[in-house]
Amino acid sequence: MKPLAPQPPKSDPRWSGHTDGAIYECYDPLVAAVGGIPITYRWAATPPAGPAAPPDPRVLAQSAIAQMRLKAVSIGIVPEPVAGRIGIIGMPTWMWVQDPGPSTLGPITRTASAGGFSVTAVAKADRIVWQMGDGSVVTCRGAGTPYADSFGRQPSPDCGHTYTRQGAYTVRATSHWTVDWSGMGLSGTIPLNFTQTTTITMGEAQVLSQ
Repeated sequence: MKPLAPQPPKSDPRWSGHTDGAIYECYDPLVAAVGGIPITYRWAATPPAGPAAPPDPRVLAQSAIAQMRLKAVSIGIVPEPVAGRIGIIGMPTWMWVQDPGPSTLGPITRTASAGGFSVTAVAKADRIVWQMGDGSVVTCRGAGTPYADSFGRQPSPDCGHTYTRQGAYTVRATSHWTVDWSGMGLSGTIPLNFTQTTTITMGEAQVLSQ
């Protein structure tokens, strides 16, 4: 907003009968962006305050992400990570997500708004990277398949590993997310990741049978 220069004569209808103050030119960039008439005129007794600056769309995107309450997956794995459970080396290890849902795998959409502006973010876990503790890394594109006793010695169809040495192994499951956001004429991508850990024990069949 700025004072119109030169000021129109007092007979101009924009004064609306006032003889004090001034006529101000007001430019609205949002109206201009949609092809409207962006300039209007108004009388004011004192210089009016300009419009508040629009919010940063990236900040709104972060607010939308905070609403999602994203978190690390709960690890499902065989052998089970409980005392007294020991897996056999050379036998398939199965890994899966115990709690698949919007907050652990997506997709999930949230919108944040401020000052009349809005930004929408869409989040989805692209992959889960399993660090098996023996130097091996397994990348799985989905939640994996929960193990059932009926599967016997079959390997997992989509997310598994085989250990070759006995010992205790710390397994880390890291979910890698892509968050795409758009709003206020802008867009962007924010990568995120969350990690959960557990420990399993592997042993040799002859040791277990003794």
